[in-house]
Amino acid sequence: MTMATRIGRSGLTALAALLLALPAWAERFPGQAEFVAQVAAETGQSPAEIEAVLAGAERKQGILDAISRPAEAKPWRDYRPIFLNQARIDGGLRFMAEHASLLARVERETGVPAAMITAIIGVETQYGSVTGRYRVLDALATLGFHYPPRADFFRGELRHLFHLAQEEDLEIDQLYGSYAGAMGWGQFIPSSYRHYAVDGDGDGRRDLWSSMPDIVASIANYFVEHRWAEGGLVALPARAQPGAEPFQRDGLNLTSTLAELRALGYQVVHDGDDALPATLLQLEGAHGDEYWVVFNNFYVISRYNRSPLYSMAVHQLAQELAVNQASGQVRR
Repeated sequence: MTMATRIGRSGLTALAALLLALPAWAERFPGQAEFVAQVAAETGQSPAEIEAVLAGAERKQGILDAISRPAEAKPWRDYRPIFLNQARIDGGLRFMAEHASLLARVERETGVPAAMITAIIGVETQYGSVTGRYRVLDALATLGFHYPPRADFFRGELRHLFHLAQEEDLEIDQLYGSYAGAMGWGQFIPSSYRHYAVDGDGDGRRDLWSSMPDIVASIANYFVEHRWAEGGLVALPARAQPGAEPFQRDGLNLTSTLAELRALGYQVVHDGDDALPATLLQLEGAHGDEYWVVFNNFYVISRYNRSPLYSMAVHQLAQELAVNQASGQVRR
């Protein structure tokens, strides 16, 4: 049996009856009554049924602790070795060899490189070996009702979880993922699952846990929907010349051009279009500051995770995989 199983009704019915007898329970989560009413209106489920699901949600201190110390808070010199190491490269090469035909087909159909799809899976879940140990229901209820800095976002994801369970026939209290509620090999949060997951094997379902065609096609579709440019640049190393002007970055928005960055004193080796939209990253590398000019496709990777460290790790892992694959180095 996979994670994608039907919602069990008998347990919910019994618990709903209990809840009706204990109306004061509605105050268990601040703002719960409004949340229940909204989900009921959107999904057509009864308020009692929704409350029955929430009754099983547990506040997990470990989730609150985890979100307060994300890996992306590390400097690049410490973050990079987590994902750019021989084990991660070898695992990616094995994955690419095992799924070569599928990856080639999806790359041909979407323009998203096989190495990039593989790098996402490698960074997110170590090629499916670490897909998360928290119940998604607990993660999203904990963060949606007990984490004020991003409560609105995670409460919205909890709403999407109710929709997703209904649309995909998922047993909502049996879904496991990350501390932030991301699921499957590609770690899609519920809204991304609903909007970007696709049925890659044609069985009428979107299964991001057990169907490799669904997993690979969904990651590629995520990139396509965020305007991945086939063959486009991702990032180029740069060098700050003496007297280079400080650069104020606006997130990862491409507010400059390659020519403008050169004019500020940042040397980049590239013979293409100087009018390409770009921005500049300064990272704390193992041997001092690193400068990178990044382009549209880097921004697309960042739609997966807004940290520039994440996007750079995915990009560099994809590069390593592509180079090793081209040289015929496949680890067994």
